[in-house]
Amino acid sequence: MMRGNMRSFGADSVLSVTLILVLSAARAFAQPQRGLVPGFFIFGDSLVDNGNNNRLVTLARANYRPYGIDFPQGSTGRFTNGRTYVDALAQLFGFPYYIPPYARTRGPALLRGVNYASGAAGIRDETGNNLGDHTSMNQQVANFGMTVEEMRRFFRGDNNALTSYLSKCIFYSGMGSNDYLNNYFMSDFYSTNHDYTPNAFASVLLQDYTRQLTQLYALGARKVIVTAIGQIGCIPYQLARYNGTNSRCNEKINSAISLFNSGLLKLVQNFNNGGLPGAKFVYLDSYKSSNDLSLNGTSSGFEVVDKGCCGVGKNNGQITCLPLQQTCQDRSKYLYWDAFHPTETANILLAKLTYNSQTYTYPMSIQQLTTL
Repeated sequence: MMRGNMRSFGADSVLSVTLILVLSAARAFAQPQRGLVPGFFIFGDSLVDNGNNNRLVTLARANYRPYGIDFPQGSTGRFTNGRTYVDALAQLFGFPYYIPPYARTRGPALLRGVNYASGAAGIRDETGNNLGDHTSMNQQVANFGMTVEEMRRFFRGDNNALTSYLSKCIFYSGMGSNDYLNNYFMSDFYSTNHDYTPNAFASVLLQDYTRQLTQLYALGARKVIVTAIGQIGCIPYQLARYNGTNSRCNEKINSAISLFNSGLLKLVQNFNNGGLPGAKFVYLDSYKSSNDLSLNGTSSGFEVVDKGCCGVGKNNGQITCLPLQQTCQDRSKYLYWDAFHPTETANILLAKLTYNSQTYTYPMSIQQLTTL
């Protein structure tokens, strides 16, 4: 899913900031410049998976209607009604097409970017096993390694030319949500909740993630966006399960992921301060953005921020969207598409807000990252 321990804005400040940012970013989104970056490589989970899970034996699949109901190509395997966050970001980068999934991309097309993301995937290999097969972060990095080897042929074995090319590309990595949702807080299937305190689990996750991101760097990644975990204690899935008295959200989960997020921010600072020479990492604070949208959704045009547009049970969050199920009437008014994932409207808004503003990015905007 989409990411420290950050303060939320007041309603008035969020309204003014949001309107200014959306208006300024809308022009860039409607008329993107061409060729800002030569390639876009994506690693993550179901928030950005665009079809890699379609042929896997897993419950984490979305290649059926009404998923994709608002996407031009229909049900492609995206876990939302239309575009994902990285689809919208690719448009802002100026790509005239959507970055294709690794499962069906080979040859020269690899040069323009590949999406390696897999629904239910996590930083840890066992994460998501409760749902079936998936491609973990370790395997996604290995798949990129194979891509680099294939790309080497198009540069006639000139490693310097390939390295130069990759240094101009943008890399996106959004991991960690499933390590909590489909691992740490699923104690009937996993032992990690008994094996680690929240602090210790965040530490082992960050240790593994550091190694994985360092491997991407060794393979050529230099401009990297890493996302914090979103406020998953407040998604419809948790609202349907949690019966707390002091908060509508499961703050136990939010507190645990905040430990990971604060550590991830420090990791980005370390990478940028010489830990990985020549690299520039941008921390995307999806925890703060999801919190702001939930608290002040009406200022961004959302009328429903606690229920899925499609789903079953309380908050449409007990069971995810079923095949051919009837959806909500106006999908643009919903923050969440199903029990876990944002709607296309939310994804596009977040892409606009994070592209040329530092409201949710550190130490620079994503647009600034493209110019380096």
